Amino acid sequence: MRKPFSGWHMTGVLVGGFGIVVAVNFFMASQAVGSFGGVVVENSYVASQNFNSWLAAAEEANELGWTAEIARSGDGRLEVRTQGTPEGVTAIAELRHPLGRSEPLRWELDSAEGDRFLSEETLPEGRWLVRLILAEGEREYRIERPLG
Repeated sequence: MRKPFSGWHMTGVLVGGFGIVVAVNFFMASQAVGSFGGVVVENSYVASQNFNSWLAAAEEANELGWTAEIARSGDGRLEVRTQGTPEGVTAIAELRHPLGRSEPLRWELDSAEGDRFLSEETLPEGRWLVRLILAEGEREYRIERPLG
């Protein structure tokens, strides 16, 4: 003969079910905290105060008419192809891992033939966020692109 379903059985079902939910939540929270290694901005208030000046600088850069494409070259180096840039432009690449797992890199790119710039070092495998700064005197063009 079977025993009837009692209050103790229901208590066991509820405790077991909520125990599973809590365990999964703690596991997911620990994974989320462990995988994000960076900060978007150090101080959001200060960033909000600078926002309009950043917009003005971006508008000035757009008026230059310069363009740049960022890619990984065949030999694994960082390659930048530009258009509309004058002679004497310098290129600096700031590279960071999207999750902050690797130390940021800052490279001065070497000028190559035909409006191209190449890094001396080989770009490590994986996804990177590349912040490119093209400068000529006081004029600057800045872009940020993912590379993966």
